Amino acid sequence: MIPALNTAQMIEVDRAMIEDYHIELIQMMENAGRAFAELAHRQMGGTAQGHSVVVLCGNGNNGGGGMTAARRLHNWGVKATVVLSKPVDEFNGVPAHQLDILQRMEIPIFESASLSDLGAVDLILDAIIGYSLSGAPRGSAAEMIRWANNQDVPILALDTPSGLDVTSGVAHDPTIRSTATLTLALPKQGLLNSDVKKFVGDLYLADIGVPPELYLKMGIQVTSLFDHEDIVRIG
Repeated sequence: MIPALNTAQMIEVDRAMIEDYHIELIQMMENAGRAFAELAHRQMGGTAQGHSVVVLCGNGNNGGGGMTAARRLHNWGVKATVVLSKPVDEFNGVPAHQLDILQRMEIPIFESASLSDLGAVDLILDAIIGYSLSGAPRGSAAEMIRWANNQDVPILALDTPSGLDVTSGVAHDPTIRSTATLTLALPKQGLLNSDVKKFVGDLYLADIGVPPELYLKMGIQVTSLFDHEDIVRIG
């Protein structure tokens, strides 16, 4: 059995990573984005060149992971387009750093109002809202979710489908309907609720470098999750 975390436990994992182990947020974000890009690569049949991918990004850490994935996909020959839920000047900290890299690479970046102007797309990556969701998505985030759900293409979600409460398993209106979800570190409790399978899709788990000792200090026993590969399907 793989342990599952609630939101409070995931907040503690992130705190301990940074404060106790000095594994910085940007390191975790790079690991998450690399894994997300790799799962997208698999979804495209192992050939990235020439595919068109839209990456939907919020202004939090989940969005930063999405931007990291967009950068990697661009490097692999994907036509990557990033759509932001907030204006550029509302990004701060590490997500702002990731956005600055995309701007320097001249990867196309739009705000949510431009969704209707996007051309054909082969795959959508959802990195709008992570485990810090509080209530139903609103404003531009809700618009992005509804737009994605109306496209007849696969959707991959990072950590959790945007709109899903990862502790309770409640799917708010709206919630991304994912083809697959790549959750990070350990599964979140709400993702395992059988009632939300239609939102989660196939569930994968990615290694972002959390030491087993950290989990042990929280009373959680974790061993050999990633002994064969660093992305594993768990549902």
